[in-house]
Amino acid sequence: MRRHLVGLLLALGTLAMLYFGTAWAVGRIVVLRGGVTALGTGQALTSTRGLIAVGVLLATGLGIGILAIAPAISPLATGLPGLFLLGWSALVVEHSKYAVRYLPLHGSHFTTGLTYLLFNGVLGLLGAMLVIPLVVPSRWRGRRDDYVDDVDDDEDRNVHTALGLIP
Repeated sequence: MRRHLVGLLLALGTLAMLYFGTAWAVGRIVVLRGGVTALGTGQALTSTRGLIAVGVLLATGLGIGILAIAPAISPLATGLPGLFLLGWSALVVEHSKYAVRYLPLHGSHFTTGLTYLLFNGVLGLLGAMLVIPLVVPSRWRGRRDDYVDDVDDDEDRNVHTALGLIP
């Protein structure tokens, strides 16, 4: 049970990582790549700012991937943010003006990146990927070491003794 409470806290951290990591990095990449012409650009992704944005994006992806596949972590850590992203993507399909209106920190790189990801369907895809651990039954059970068992293990019991056949 404690594992799932920690999973709820990790879900909030995952949402923050998605917003402040992914949205910021994609917003910076969009701004840096915006001025590309046939002659090139002075601030391409190979500049220091571009490499920092790509590094932040890779680190965020690695962190979310670890949360999604680690069996010791509750599936709530990625499932709840995944459901949130799927809901927000559905809001874009139904009422796109509401989806943009409720984005936090208007006019920042965070909003630019999140809008880009939202309207290109990337957040919907990411949400679908993050929901997968919710439907894997083994992720809901804890490890065998987490359970305290006062009774001897089944390996230590003899069938005849357990049935009372031997006095």
